[in-house]
Amino acid sequence: MSEKTLQHRIDGPDDAPVLVLGASLGTTWHMWDRQIPELTRQWRVVRFDLPGHGGSPAYPAASVAELAERVIATLDGLGIDRFGYAGCAMGAAIGAQLALAHPQRLTSLALVSASPRFGTADAWRQRGVVIRTNGLDPIARTAPERWFTPGFAAAQPAIVEWAVQMVRTTDPGCYIAACEALAAFDIRNELGRISAPTLVVVGSEDLITPTADARTLVAGIQDAGLALVPGTSHLAPVEQPAAVTELLIRHFSTAWQDKPAGQAALGATPPKPVLTPKPAQQAQPQPPVVAIEPAAEQPEMVGTDSYEAGMKVRREVLGDAHVDRAAAAADEFTGDFQDFLTRNVWGEVWTRSGLDRRTRSVITLTALITSGHLDDLAVHVRAALRNGLTPAEIKETLIHTAVYGGVPAAGAAFTIAQRVIREETTPED
Repeated sequence: MSEKTLQHRIDGPDDAPVLVLGASLGTTWHMWDRQIPELTRQWRVVRFDLPGHGGSPAYPAASVAELAERVIATLDGLGIDRFGYAGCAMGAAIGAQLALAHPQRLTSLALVSASPRFGTADAWRQRGVVIRTNGLDPIARTAPERWFTPGFAAAQPAIVEWAVQMVRTTDPGCYIAACEALAAFDIRNELGRISAPTLVVVGSEDLITPTADARTLVAGIQDAGLALVPGTSHLAPVEQPAAVTELLIRHFSTAWQDKPAGQAALGATPPKPVLTPKPAQQAQPQPPVVAIEPAAEQPEMVGTDSYEAGMKVRREVLGDAHVDRAAAAADEFTGDFQDFLTRNVWGEVWTRSGLDRRTRSVITLTALITSGHLDDLAVHVRAALRNGLTPAEIKETLIHTAVYGGVPAAGAAFTIAQRVIREETTPED
């Protein structure tokens, strides 16, 4: 397997239309296990693991777009042209990217627990800092409360333990790279270009991708419907498998676009399957699925500015919160200086290819300490953590600076850095 393809599994008839399933960050293709028996009655189902997840080789991907291209390369290797796609969370982000970059390949789309922008860039990069310092255990231990409702977690301890172990066995470097990819993911201004018939599925108790995010997707996509699964949190296909399966079958049976004549049968419209009764015994009661029509008044769409290179790098290194505070504080007197910083410091120097950001952070910390500019040190200790330096590497930088820049200055820097590192690397309870 090359760096350009993904580990995958195929179930179902060889001659059936293809349905691709994408998993959430921190999970494997097994999150879709409960959907497979019903889906494979009518579809050839292809599941893939994200890099470093499950048994997938640890080839980190820098962006959601790169992951989407790896999906395409994987399908090309299997000889698959047209396909339907359903993804959960990060898997949904990949599906939306596929719809934008390869609309001719997609027959229809289902976005589960999805958003056009997942949280904030700062939050995702902060998670990377925590993992770099503490490993994946803090993220694994808190996964159940993010993914499941309290009632389900209490009733299904085996599934909770399975979820924790999935995260623990993920490659940390690939997880951090995925966090960076989600930090940069923002398609709010591109939703109108998604032309595939789309179903947006959201759990009523999902706090990570709430119903407001789902409504934004439905309002922006040309041909989209919204379905709410009551009493369900973020990992809806696991918590309410029967409800999600029924939604997927109905959507892909009725919204599967006919492919152009003369192409292979992989994308042909499948016959509408007959829904079989649910098993008599259910691990968890399945509430009815409630379809929600989009609001008559279109929700406010939050636009994104067209950042210059300097503003993009400045936000990535210093964080949105810091840059937003600087912008809010700017006035007629200081505005030109903020513009100067963005264009020259961040757009001309920090974007140069001769040094990576880790090295630039080391130089910046050293220069601030030796010049006595400790007021700016906390900001750049945070930036160094975001740029990939570990607390141990920051410590060595400060010790080395003490030799050549002076012990008193380095001592003061240790006090500041210690406080910042504790704030930034302590996992949330």
